[in-house]
Amino acid sequence: MLVCDEAQWLSRECFEFWRHLWDDRRTDIAIVFVGGGDCYRVLRREPMLSSRVYVWQEFRRMSREQVLDVIPVYHPVWADADPELLAHADVHAGHGNFRAWAKLTAHVVTALDRLGQPRPDAAVLQWVFSRLGGHDA
Repeated sequence: MLVCDEAQWLSRECFEFWRHLWDDRRTDIAIVFVGGGDCYRVLRREPMLSSRVYVWQEFRRMSREQVLDVIPVYHPVWADADPELLAHADVHAGHGNFRAWAKLTAHVVTALDRLGQPRPDAAVLQWVFSRLGGHDA
């Protein structure tokens, strides 16, 4: 499996390369194009590539309810977290975006290791928010 992130920025030549690689009988690959904003429109503009797309899948931000369901099973650090703490983290840094939650989680794990704490609390989140730049502290 090959994953091409930020696919909306690729040139026609890049898409041709991916198409030829996929068509090569010596390969047995799956290609996952990931992108934001204009990705669908850009990929659809390349008919020789888009005709080979097996499924188009749009991912949207998680709702608060989805965050409260998904994040505790995503990583053990959140398993026993207070739902209000999760909601607070989502408002200030997660924004329903799984990539943002992955980054947030990595910073929380680092903070907990440094502090010797078993689970995140408001103070840990404040420390993490201060390192995320561009987010509310």
